Amino acid sequence: MPFATNFPVVLRTADGVRIDAAHTPSRGRGDLGIVVAHGFTGSWRERTARGIAHVLSAFGGVMAFDFRGHGRSGGETTVGDLEVLDIEAAVRHARVVGYSSVAVVGFSMGAAVAIRHAGLHHGVDAVAAVSGPARWYYRGTKPMRQVHWAIERPFGRWAARVAKRTRIARGQWDPVPMPPYEAAALISPTPLLVVHGDADAFFPLEHAHQIFDGAREPKELWIERAYGHAETAATPELIRRIGKWITLNTSQR
Repeated sequence: MPFATNFPVVLRTADGVRIDAAHTPSRGRGDLGIVVAHGFTGSWRERTARGIAHVLSAFGGVMAFDFRGHGRSGGETTVGDLEVLDIEAAVRHARVVGYSSVAVVGFSMGAAVAIRHAGLHHGVDAVAAVSGPARWYYRGTKPMRQVHWAIERPFGRWAARVAKRTRIARGQWDPVPMPPYEAAALISPTPLLVVHGDADAFFPLEHAHQIFDGAREPKELWIERAYGHAETAATPELIRRIGKWITLNTSQR
């Protein structure tokens, strides 16, 4: 079955970075826009991401994009810091094209950025954070040690650029951005949904609990049995449930 039709969009962030994006018109509510933020080394052009946009378009129009330093977007990724400006550009565009309610769904790194954006920039009507880290510099799992190797080592950055079309900024954060679990406290009264799998190989469940515990009401926590990590493990059924949660929590506002 083909995916819903999307239309290319070029966004520009407040700091001048060109962002490659796509708009999938709504097959559901005409007033609801859903911004989808991918994980590290991801892209809206990947088949998995396009499938997620297709499912969500049954609930509202979808704005999917590549973070800076990813795919066809410009700049270099800062792995969760300046990426809040990328989400802000997508949210702003969703408002411009006529969506009066805008929700953000983020996966992994995108979940961390979605939480930070909602807490620091506000301006959204609901946030769903899927498989996100609660804090920075976590190296407690083998996959995350591999991610840090790619970020911190010259050969790792080269490999990410060649294999994943991901260009990583050199150097360390200065200052270190607010961690997601602290930013979660600033989201209220915007509804927050935290989704995490008990089979996540990157971030154990403690991350979901730390984000949820740091947030204020209204908030929900879904611990998904046998669910792995982020987009690659997300089933259409889970994405539909998230779409229904967004519909419910934006229609009440």
